[in-house]
Amino acid sequence: MKANDKIDAARVDLLLSELRLSGIKLVWSALAATADKEGWPAARFLAALAEQELADRGQRRFARHLAEARLPPGKTLAAFDFDAVPMISKAQVQALVAGDAWLEKGANLLVFGPPGVGKSHLAAALGLALIENGWRVLFARTTDLVQRLQVARRDLTLEAAIDKLDKYHLLVLDDLAYVAKDQAETSVLFELISARYESRSLLITANQPFGEWGKIFPDQAMTLAAVDRLVHHATIFEMNVDSYRRKAALKKAAGPGRPSARATIKSSSRLPRHTKRFHRFSNSGNVSIEPSG
Repeated sequence: MKANDKIDAARVDLLLSELRLSGIKLVWSALAATADKEGWPAARFLAALAEQELADRGQRRFARHLAEARLPPGKTLAAFDFDAVPMISKAQVQALVAGDAWLEKGANLLVFGPPGVGKSHLAAALGLALIENGWRVLFARTTDLVQRLQVARRDLTLEAAIDKLDKYHLLVLDDLAYVAKDQAETSVLFELISARYESRSLLITANQPFGEWGKIFPDQAMTLAAVDRLVHHATIFEMNVDSYRRKAALKKAAGPGRPSARATIKSSSRLPRHTKRFHRFSNSGNVSIEPSG
């Protein structure tokens, strides 16, 4: 390379750094050599540089969004056992991954079932797939997030803290039922639900159906108001199957040499259906609310 060429190359690197075009900076020299050798027209060379920059920015954006999402590791849709949860439609889950039809209008996804059936796995896997499709997601244990919001309320910054969560198209609240029935905790949770209503989406996992949410919120009026906001434009999944952890424990206890009859898993008690004040939802996930008799 001639001295002038080296100077020009160094100048290009400096300019690309100043413009923050790191993707182009990585490949421009090699692409330029290929273009010179093969006689590319200028438009083809520029298009190749632009494509590289877009790809590089997409990779960096995905890495940044994945890091901020705080998803539990190893939870993917490929690793989720749909056969073990036959009431969950794989096709419907894959449709939700696109995100357009529900995230853009701030609709919710509610996942119910006893402990150990894969609710958190499904929620995290959906979150990962949505991030891969360009959406922003935050996964949080409900109790941890509620405590952070309580601190914000104490510091008179609750509104600002909730506003910061608006940057996430989907907020995953895992294990809602473990929130203590305490006025301070449940009031900030209710404010969060109200603030995101028809604006930003929530994905909530819970061990208890709506009929038992009186154990979470301190009074019936707040319970009804919270449920009303959540089920409007909601898809509901009920994972009423035996616990994966219970199955694994029984299989381990049975041992390889035991007869299969001794390793048979008895049916566990089923999660109560959403009777009482809230019940029935269609296959499309649109919830129908009816008062109790």
